[in-house]
Amino acid sequence: MPTYAYACRACGHAFDAVQSFSDDALTVCPECGGELRKQYGSIGVTFNGSGFYRTDSRSGSGAATSASASSSTGAASGGTSSAAPAAAPAS
Repeated sequence: MPTYAYACRACGHAFDAVQSFSDDALTVCPECGGELRKQYGSIGVTFNGSGFYRTDSRSGSGAATSASASSSTGAASGGTSSAAPAAAPAS
């Protein structure tokens, strides 16, 4: 079950409460009876770096070979605009 942090608006009393997702949020301060507000902090996971790519889970040599193969294929077919054979002249 998740732990939620609460703070009282009137007296400033802060505490944590373990509650189920289906439980209603607490509204009354146990110290003074004032109004509570739920506190939101930073999450426990951070993502650092340049990002995640399709090739991150592959081996280094396989990803490099795949990239160089696709670039050499594009260069070889770059000279022609049509892949269909020329039609024979009609007689």
